[in-house]
Amino acid sequence: MARREAVVFVHGIWMTGVELSLLRHRVKKAGYDTYQFHYPSLRCSPRANAAKLDKYLRSIKAGTIHLVAHSLGGIVLMHLFASFPQQKPGRVVMLGTPARGSQVAHLLNQRPLLHYILGAATQQGLLGDVPVWPDDRELGLIVGTRQVGLGMVLTAGKLAQPNDGTVSLTETAILQAKDVFQLEDTHFTMLIDKRTAQAVINFLCSGRFIT
Repeated sequence: MARREAVVFVHGIWMTGVELSLLRHRVKKAGYDTYQFHYPSLRCSPRANAAKLDKYLRSIKAGTIHLVAHSLGGIVLMHLFASFPQQKPGRVVMLGTPARGSQVAHLLNQRPLLHYILGAATQQGLLGDVPVWPDDRELGLIVGTRQVGLGMVLTAGKLAQPNDGTVSLTETAILQAKDVFQLEDTHFTMLIDKRTAQAVINFLCSGRFIT
């Protein structure tokens, strides 16, 4: 019997993957084998964590491995395909990933003491200077437009609009993306929205969010 396709979830900064549990459960119900990759988002740079992810992916016995990443996790994936391009076939979905750098991260990085809370995530990560996405790997972006979150507080409401309260839509733009799906959700409520799960499942199946 052939193994089912696998989906590996990659969390964001300060997270553990627990926040992705409901989304992971819904994707699993659609017939996929699901896995959670955990990495030290502050102690190691996105590039170093990409090396850890590559090792983790090589341990999974599946012919097709899809990837679903939230926020900083998407930047880890950008480094993964730049440094370790020979990955198994599979589609990729990023949720709220600041691929062009984060205005909020720039503000935190400029403030005494506060820049420490970003750790190594600023190294070719949240401040920009990330690798270009490869043309041969199907990518879909899910972005939120509900402007409620810490980012709006830190920027005194000046975070570029539209945004998800933490990341603006312009910060998520990746030219090579095959499809973009907008939801009236915040940076974190998108993770528990049923529409997010269905969009992810659709993209993994067909390369489109709406089928």
